[in-house]
Amino acid sequence: MPGVNAESRALPPGQQSLLGRLAVPAGALAAVAAAFAYVGAVDPNQPGHYPACPLLRYAGLYCPGCGGLRSAHAVVHGDFAAALHDNALAVAGYLVCAVVWTAWTVQAARGRRLRLDPRPVHLWSALTLFAVFTVLRNLPLGAPLHP
Repeated sequence: MPGVNAESRALPPGQQSLLGRLAVPAGALAAVAAAFAYVGAVDPNQPGHYPACPLLRYAGLYCPGCGGLRSAHAVVHGDFAAALHDNALAVAGYLVCAVVWTAWTVQAARGRRLRLDPRPVHLWSALTLFAVFTVLRNLPLGAPLHP
């Protein structure tokens, strides 16, 4: 129609088609699947494919992310015991992300927005978990947490 721009013809979020509402969650899933496919194909256990962790390289300390790529590689290949050994916190993160993505997709299918409203106690708890995990994996008693 002459004189009508595309923005005025766009439907409100609740009235979009189901495919339109699921496009962004599907795109996010495709990006994550592509990243996991790449890590599954290019073995992080072989040197030279990925950069080394700077904290481990220069200070000799394991950060909370050390072993995350090896963990993702193990998940892609179905070796969940190795994934937990390489980085248990990363495996928990994969599960949390899967749950959040599922909730996001369900809400998008219903035409609603996903609202995440973490309270300060949740954020402080997550920060404490990361700190405790980092300290434990760098102590002699935390050897099972080394990647």
